Amino acid sequence: MPLIPLEDNFDDVINKVQRGLHISDEDLAARSEVTLEDLAKVKNGEMIIAVIRRVARHLRLNPNALEALARKNWYPEIPVFPRGFAAFNTPFEDMTVNSYLIWDPKTKEAAAFDTGASTEDMIDVIKTERLRLQYIFITHTHEDHIIDLPRLTAAFPDAEVWSHVDAPVEHPGAQNFKEGVHFHVGSHDIKTLLTPGHAVGQTTFFVSGLSWPLAVVGDSLFASSVGGSPTGFAEQLRTNRAKIFNLPRDTVIAPGHGPLTTLAQEKKHNPVFAH
Repeated sequence: MPLIPLEDNFDDVINKVQRGLHISDEDLAARSEVTLEDLAKVKNGEMIIAVIRRVARHLRLNPNALEALARKNWYPEIPVFPRGFAAFNTPFEDMTVNSYLIWDPKTKEAAAFDTGASTEDMIDVIKTERLRLQYIFITHTHEDHIIDLPRLTAAFPDAEVWSHVDAPVEHPGAQNFKEGVHFHVGSHDIKTLLTPGHAVGQTTFFVSGLSWPLAVVGDSLFASSVGGSPTGFAEQLRTNRAKIFNLPRDTVIAPGHGPLTTLAQEKKHNPVFAH
């Protein structure tokens, strides 16, 4: 399978953070001591390293990590789950979106996280492995993450659909949880962590019992980037730091877009969060 590209380029990160912090081009150029012309070039993807590094400091970004992203010098080392985990990446409009499946190989109990644009491959895995899908968890209710929910529930009508109480899913029989609830899938524990900002009710699901700790984060966090939000960006940064970045360092991050990564790598290579 080909590598999934990083969700964001360096210019995407700059634009997301600038918008989220409500800083105008004029203000950012003045603070960074760069021309508006050079700022515009960088925001459109031109790799002017000196400008990128100056802008980074005034957007509270790590200059070294942002430069590495611009030079395409880093891609996450992806841990291998020998069993009990599958990731799916499906095209949706001009992007791709992820969904995930975890299961206990002994009991064959399973849980899905989001649907992506298509659950066809996920359904095939469930049937091939002879799994019993207990739960379908929704990280947030943006269309690209739930669009194929009707097909998945039609294939497995006994599976329970769950989302946070602040983001109810419009689907027959769907149920809601509050933060801190634990679900169990065989020997695996799934804890709900509220990480809003990108979306109301955005939830991170922290899974224990696999070969590695796993955090299914939706669009709260991407490899080398973060989900965008023009209105809830400060909240997103705060909840990410408090809830995701306090998880064990070897936690595998399963984002809504882009490749898998690990918390340890994001602490070092993510321009938004690296120290």
